[in-house]
Order: sequence, then structure tokens, then C-alpha cells
Amino acid sequence: MEFGRRTLEALGVTASAWRSQTVLVTGNTGFKGAWLSLWLLQLGAKVVGYSLPPPTKPSLFEALGLHGLMETIDADVRDLATLRAAVRRVRPAVVMHLAAQALVRAGYEDPSGTYATNLLGTVNVLEAVRGAESVKAVIAVTSDKCYRNEVPRPHPEGDPLGGNDPYSDSKACAELAVACLRRAFFSDGAIVATARAGNVIGGGDWADDRIVPDIVRACYGSQTLRLRYPDAVRPWQHVLEPLAGYLVLAERASGGDRSVAQAWNFGPAPSRNVRVRDLVDAVVSRLGTEVAIERDDGSAPHEAAALALDSAKAERELGWRATLGFDDVVNYTGDWYRAYYAGEDVHRLTLAQLANFSR
Repeated sequence: MEFGRRTLEALGVTASAWRSQTVLVTGNTGFKGAWLSLWLLQLGAKVVGYSLPPPTKPSLFEALGLHGLMETIDADVRDLATLRAAVRRVRPAVVMHLAAQALVRAGYEDPSGTYATNLLGTVNVLEAVRGAESVKAVIAVTSDKCYRNEVPRPHPEGDPLGGNDPYSDSKACAELAVACLRRAFFSDGAIVATARAGNVIGGGDWADDRIVPDIVRACYGSQTLRLRYPDAVRPWQHVLEPLAGYLVLAERASGGDRSVAQAWNFGPAPSRNVRVRDLVDAVVSRLGTEVAIERDDGSAPHEAAALALDSAKAERELGWRATLGFDDVVNYTGDWYRAYYAGEDVHRLTLAQLANFSR
């Protein structure tokens, strides 16, 4: 399925910029990494993954058959020697770093592993590309939760970083490490930027302790859905929206624009900041099922009551903006899971959603 040049360029993505480009995607077996890998393949890039095996079963990586469409190096970003060897052999022009421990609750259960993956793993990626002549751009993906979030307002990129839980703080630490290493080692050579987005939903996510996978498991497994913070407000966005931002950013960086070597927010419009309970109602309705809902017993660890990003800089300087309404986000997501559980061809559906989004 081909993408029209004009429609892609409306998103800020130039198809010709990616054709035959070698891209190393860390975390390609994860939810966002699989979506990004498929999109890059459709743009004509040569995509090589660097990742541990798929973190869930089922997984989007396997549902899309990506193991047959791209090479994946089965390794850990905490393994610097293997990462360096991969960069030397693959000779990527662009590195998209998405490998992470991505769950708040898992951060409480294993803080050491969370910091090791999210902080040291990011440092290792930059160490592996330092001095690699082929690499023109590195996009390190962190999280909207990297902000200290002391004031309830949309956070611009200059707000203080920090976190009240190990996951959030590990992402803030990764941001600080990238900024430091960029100043110390990347005044020339590869252009290094970070991308902050959060509360990404879409078809193919089966992670534990994420709201949409929890809804899906409850609906299709006849389980009770337990909500930890039903009134928490989050900036929900479909996975393709921040990925479009990452591609625009990487394209500018690989083209030599050193002005983008900084941090960038990719969040939805304020109208998409909705309560957890309202998202649940919308997704369940789109799935066409019913679900029993209970409030968690109150033992859940701390999570912020509200999070929002100020993406004005990306809109102003990159020409990126979130384009889907809340109903579109829910419909894309619900339709994907309905197709999967009906035994339909989700690879074809995923390509169709990519094409529809690009229009």
C-alpha cells in the first residue's frame, strides 16, 4: 500500500527522505516500536531492530509478522558491547531509541532494573553511536512523566524534571543524561534529540497495567476491570500521532538541522485530556461488549492525578500537530482489537489505518 506524497508531507514527513535509509530501532518488538517499524518499512526504509523478544503474548510484533519483514538483533540495551557491535555492523543513518521499561507499577516492583534499562540503556545507545560516522540522527524517546508535575498545567519543555516514582524519575534521568552527553560529545556528528509523549493507545498493546489492554482483557476474557484512578485525567493520543512527530524530528536531524538537538513534546490538544472512566466507557462502547467495573482497593502506588503536555514548540517549529479527535482515537483502537479477536487480517488493517492517518 503506497502513501501519497502530498498527504504525508501534510504531516511533515517526506517519503523520499526515508527511501533506502537504514534505521536502527531499539525496542522494535514493543507496542510503539512495532508500529514505528511497520511505518518505516512502508516508507521504504531498511529497518533493523535491536530488542529483547516480544514482552507480551500476544504481541503486535508477531501479529504483524514483522519477524519476516525485518532483521531483529535479539539483545539488551544494557549490553554495551553488543550494542556497539550492532551499530558498527548495521551502519544506520538514524537511530530511533524506544527500548524501555515502560510501566509505572513495574518501576515500583523493580526500581533497579527500571533505572538500568531507562537510564543506562539510553547512555549506552549514545555511547554506541559516538564516533559512528554513519549515524546522522538519534531520537531518544522518553515520556511525558519526566516532568516534576508540581503545577497542574500543560508542561512546556523547560519545566523542571523529576518524578515521584522510579519509572517517571528514570525517564527524567534519561533526559538529563542525553542533555549532558549531547553537550559533551555531540557538538558535531550525530544530532541527538529527545521526544516526550505519553498515554499512547492503539491496536496491538497487551502490556500489563495499561488501561486499554486491561479493558480488552476484561471484555474478551470475561474479567472484572479494576480501575486504580478512574478520575485521573490523561492526554490520550493514538500511537501514530507521536510517531509522526518522531519521524518529522528524525528527518530534520538527519538532514543536518542542529537546531532540533533538544527536547520536544508531542502531546494531544487539551480537548483530549479526558478522565480514565470516560475513556473506558468510550472504548467498551466501540468494542460492542460489556464489562464489569470495580474500583481498586486503594493499595495502588502513587500516580499523578493529571498530566498534560504543551506541544506549542513542536507545532511552531516542526509543523507537527495532533490531528485526530478523541472519537477517532477510540475508533482506531477499538476497531483494531475487534478485528484481531474476530480472526481478521490485522496486518492489512494496520496498513489501512496507517494510510487513513496519513490522509
